[in-house]
Amino acid sequence: MVEQGHLPGWRRRPDVEIVAIHEPVAARRQAALRAIRNVRVYEDLNLLLTGEAPDFVDIASPPAYHAAAARAALEAGVHVLVEKPLCLDTGELTALQALAASRDRLVFCVHNWKHSPVYRRAHELLSSGRLGELRYCALTRLRTRQAGGAPWRVDPMIGGGGILIDHGWHVFYLMQWLMGGRAPQSIAARLSVFPPITVEQVADITAAFPNGAIGYIHLSWRAPARRTSAVLYGDEAMLEIEEGSIRLTSRSGVSEDLSVLEEADNSYHPTWFASLAREFETAIEQGPGGEIARRNREEAAAALAMLKAAQASHAAAGAPVRSA
Repeated sequence: MVEQGHLPGWRRRPDVEIVAIHEPVAARRQAALRAIRNVRVYEDLNLLLTGEAPDFVDIASPPAYHAAAARAALEAGVHVLVEKPLCLDTGELTALQALAASRDRLVFCVHNWKHSPVYRRAHELLSSGRLGELRYCALTRLRTRQAGGAPWRVDPMIGGGGILIDHGWHVFYLMQWLMGGRAPQSIAARLSVFPPITVEQVADITAAFPNGAIGYIHLSWRAPARRTSAVLYGDEAMLEIEEGSIRLTSRSGVSEDLSVLEEADNSYHPTWFASLAREFETAIEQGPGGEIARRNREEAAAALAMLKAAQASHAAAGAPVRSA
């Protein structure tokens, strides 16, 4: 994630200098020294925070380590950008956001799918009223295995879970954004585990929204091919997204190809991260009370609530569970 997503993204930001890296694994500390000139590499995060006094830290470790690293940075008076999921416990999220507020600092989650040109176009079409009132939003993520094949993603002690953690947080904040910032009232979910892997590899989730709109999510690490797609419809039109293509079909039957050209990228999306990095810098300029920071806090809280509700629903044999 760092090498293929965050680092190339930061290198597109000429106003940002990477001065230090925290890496507890010796072999990766050597790789960091080779990758970045004049960088200082620390085995201990607290030594970095006291020795460098950075303006912000970017946390891209596995999920189990996010909360502790974010807490240490905030206590040192540093802004924090942290990979999804921001944390895995509602109490932890509340405590981190309270700590950030008390230090007048940001704790900002990487919601990079909002920086995909395809979904930005979809959001523009929704905001302009082309679909009318949104009634249905289905997001599908098919993968042949966990991201990068990384073993830690299927280790519940490190990854925190399976595909619900790996992709669920992304589709949760994305769905809320596409739904006009509304969080769902309830979640019904079925999670499937296939031994010897002990975490969920498939997730089917239905979200009920206050105005009667329905959200549907299908996530899989067991698909024969990689696909990313979405279907959204409102009173006036339907939007179909398949990878980089977008098609709008009106109630009258008129169909428009509204696909966008996107810079060549990889599955870690460094171009999206560069745009996210610019948003984070603007959020720092606006301050913790600014619109960008407020919206990110709300999205993170809604994503975690949906995640916890999906887990609770699965434990209750798929019964709906309130998430708002």
